[in-house]
Amino acid sequence: MIRMLRGWVMLVWLLGTWVTSGAQVVTYPKHQAENDPQLQYMLEVLRLALSKSGKRYELKQSSTVMVQSRGIAELAANTGSVDVIWTMTNPEREELLLPIRIPVDRGLIGWRLALLNAQHAQLLGGVKDQASLSQYKAGQMHDWPDTAVLRANGLNVEASPTYEGLFKQLASNRIDYFPRSVMEVRNELKAHDSMPLVLDEAVMIRYPAAYYFFVSKKRPDLGADLNKGLEAAIADGSFAKLFKRHMLPLLEGLKLNKRTVIMLKNPTLPAGTPLARRELWFELDELRDRATALR
Repeated sequence: MIRMLRGWVMLVWLLGTWVTSGAQVVTYPKHQAENDPQLQYMLEVLRLALSKSGKRYELKQSSTVMVQSRGIAELAANTGSVDVIWTMTNPEREELLLPIRIPVDRGLIGWRLALLNAQHAQLLGGVKDQASLSQYKAGQMHDWPDTAVLRANGLNVEASPTYEGLFKQLASNRIDYFPRSVMEVRNELKAHDSMPLVLDEAVMIRYPAAYYFFVSKKRPDLGADLNKGLEAAIADGSFAKLFKRHMLPLLEGLKLNKRTVIMLKNPTLPAGTPLARRELWFELDELRDRATALR
């Protein structure tokens, strides 16, 4: 009986090995905030793309937490600790890594709302253009592509070496506002609810930007499969369905249609950005259409 049980255990293990051995493992960086809704969205888009690539892939989280800069460095060195990351594109990142040029955020990374100190909740109420915004000091991380974009447009930017330091600077009035993407601003405000911070209701800053999947330049096979899978998901409507399910609830209630929009140029946007493919980019009309459909 014992020999028979051992035989069954061995058979199950062999079958399991055979079933999974055909799948290539794709490792993504472990994030600090596991409950971040943006993280969950990106993982679902990644799974969708891999599932429609025509090959068998299995997703795996890295064993250690990786901040964005480390993930880029590990991928560029092709250490094997991570196979794919997602981040905002710029020329330097496209020089180091292989971009899959489909904006998985549909450009929303460049739609920015301001976090303010609660003592100055109406600070940006009189801002009507780029010139009037420039009198206030924004906070950004020193290595974010957004920092270069804001500065290129003549805005006053205080660069910080740490992400959490920016919230502390805002709470202590060392910066005037902290522009955050519409995808993340609510979650970040909630995560820092012990600080005297509020969401500005007057202004939206916009500039063309794209959030891509990136792989090592030594993995063009993985890059090609991700591109194939994303194109297939766009063609059959599954990507649009996933985007709407995750992103539209994040945008509702932000009063995007009623804000003063400050349009900025992005001189750092790489030439290969697919701006001509209008179906890849989100526009406010989609919010209006949704509001009309719900009436």
